[in-house]
Amino acid sequence: FFILISFFSCSKIDENGFKDYIIKKGNHRSVCKYKTTYNENFKLEVIFDESAQYQSVDPINQYDVNKLWGVSDCGQGHMKSSIRFGWRWLNDTLEILWFKHQFGEFDFETIATVEINQVNNLELNISDTEYTLSVNGVSKTTPRSCSGVYKKYILYPYFGGDEVAPHNIKIKLKGV
Repeated sequence: FFILISFFSCSKIDENGFKDYIIKKGNHRSVCKYKTTYNENFKLEVIFDESAQYQSVDPINQYDVNKLWGVSDCGQGHMKSSIRFGWRWLNDTLEILWFKHQFGEFDFETIATVEINQVNNLELNISDTEYTLSVNGVSKTTPRSCSGVYKKYILYPYFGGDEVAPHNIKIKLKGV
């Protein structure tokens, strides 16, 4: 009984409060879990290690945005309406971007570049008219397609679109 309790009470959160999300080679997803929230303001921290450096099989896919973390919105599925932080390894630089689905179409823009093995502070604030996403104090806004507070589900790290992870990729997140 005590062994069973200790097994289920084990936390996969490290001593600094970070949880590892691993996208395994040949896969897109880091986890399959469902968590909802009504929150409109989020603060999290992320650390990328060297595994964030990758080379796409198709060179044009190097410009694709991998998804880091975000939420669905407007009471719709994430492919219709969502806002996320994205990331990509492009020109030997790790970029953090905002990535938005709105009316089934997607759009994105770079917010900042970050260093490997550094703690990065991210914030997402949702108002009635826009999303504000910040990386280490650098902020960008983008219009929101609805107003009001909706139940949202959390979106976790995901690699690619039409390509899968070329190797295991580890992302450390805190505050999600």
